[in-house]
Formats: sequence, structure tokens, C-alpha cells
Amino acid sequence: MEALEEKEAQVAAWLKKIFGDHPIPQYEVNARTTEILYHLSERNRVRDRDVYLVTEDLKQKAKEYESEAKHLQDLLMESVNFSPASLSSTGSRYLNALVDSAVTLETKDTSLASFIPAVNDLTSDLFHTKSKNEEIKLELAKVEKSLTATLVLEKCLREDLKKAELHLCTERARVDSRLQNMDFLKAKSEEFRSGIRTAEKQLSARGMDASLSHQSLVALSEKLEELKRQTIPLKKKLESYLDLMPNPSLAQVKIEEAKRELDTIEAELTKKVNMMEL
Repeated sequence: MEALEEKEAQVAAWLKKIFGDHPIPQYEVNARTTEILYHLSERNRVRDRDVYLVTEDLKQKAKEYESEAKHLQDLLMESVNFSPASLSSTGSRYLNALVDSAVTLETKDTSLASFIPAVNDLTSDLFHTKSKNEEIKLELAKVEKSLTATLVLEKCLREDLKKAELHLCTERARVDSRLQNMDFLKAKSEEFRSGIRTAEKQLSARGMDASLSHQSLVALSEKLEELKRQTIPLKKKLESYLDLMPNPSLAQVKIEEAKRELDTIEAELTKKVNMMEL
């Protein structure tokens, strides 16, 4: 409990230090908010301490640099009786340029022993940068070439896609037309079947022989074709008899048998044909 009260007092002091004369914003005081603000105050205290140490170090270095500069200036005055104030405007510009160059090149002094390595390093960096730029240019040229090829390919693909879509539309229209024709043919076929069934019923009601129906006629037509095929070997057999040397009595008997058989087949064939014509 005492530790919590100590933290609250430290937080209150830290907030008063941060906001100064300005009012401190209202916040809910509890163990959690006190702990969070306490950690923030500690971190802020550590950061302030680090900043203070860095600032003091920089001040100390500045004093050392000023002392060193004064020492060098006094040494220069004693040795050659030279002072920057005695320089002409041109000399001052040259001196400032020398100092700026040393600062830019980050050399420890303005001697040639410091300038030459710094210039060499800068030249090396320049060549490295140029080489890197050339590599980037080559890579960029490759990318541009690849991009051009990609754009050409994309254009070709778009054209092929348009052609495919046009062909698809044409084929779709053709298929739709065929489907419409098929539907029409199916309807007509069904209409014809219905008409045939109606006609067969009407003919059957009028006493028509069932053998004269459409299916019967189709069957008779097929049977007629079969009978015609059967007469072909008989005619060939008859022709073979006609080619033999005649034995009058025997030949006459065979001829009569063949004629009777042929007449029978022709009579049956004629009967069937007549039935089909009816």
C-alpha cells in the first residue's frame, strides 16, 4: 500500500513537471493507471538522464574543440604571424571552401594526407554508382523489352478472344437454329405419328384389313425385297439348265418345274404389290 502511494506521489510530481503551469488532464486514479504512468515516468527520467549526459558530452567536446582551435590559431600567429582576419576576401573564400570540403569529405584535418584518400574514396564511390546505374539501365532495358513483348502478347490474346467470342456467337446462333429446326421436326414427326394413328383408327373402324396398316405394309415391303433376292438364284439356276444339252423329256420336266416355281413366286409377288397399291 505504501509502495502504491509512493508511486502515485512520483507520478503526480512527474505530471506537474511535464505540464508546468497548465492544468493536468483528469484521469481515473487506480492501481493500473498508476502503474502505467509510473513506468512512463521512469522511462522519461532515464531518457532525460541520457539526453543530459549526451548534452554535457557535446558541451565538453565543444569546449575542447574551441580550446584546440584557439591553440592552433595562437600557434599559427606565433609561427607565421598569420590570422584569418588578415586574409583578403578571396583568401577567406578559399579558406571557407577548404573547410567546407573537409567537412563534406569528413576528414580529420585539411592536409593532403587526409584529402587524397577521401577524394579516392569518393571517386571509387562515384565509379561504383556509375556501374550500378549502368546495371540498372540494362535491367530497365530488359524489363522494357519484356513489357513490350507482354503488351504485344496481350494485344494478340485480346484479338484472339474477340475472334473466339465472335465465333462462339455464330456457333451459338447456328446451334439455336438447329435446335429450333429439331424442335420443328420433332413436332412434325409427332404430328405425322398422330395423323397415322388417327387414320389407322378410322380405317380400322371402317373395316379395313389390319394387314394394310402402315407397319404391315412396311413389313410386306421388306418381305417383298427378300423374295426378290430369293428369285435371283432361281433365275440363275434356270439359266444354267438352259445352257445344257437338251434331253427332251428330262429337260421338259425340269423346265416345267422351274416355270411353275417361278410362276408361284411371281404370283405371290404380284399379290403383294397389289395389296401395297391398295
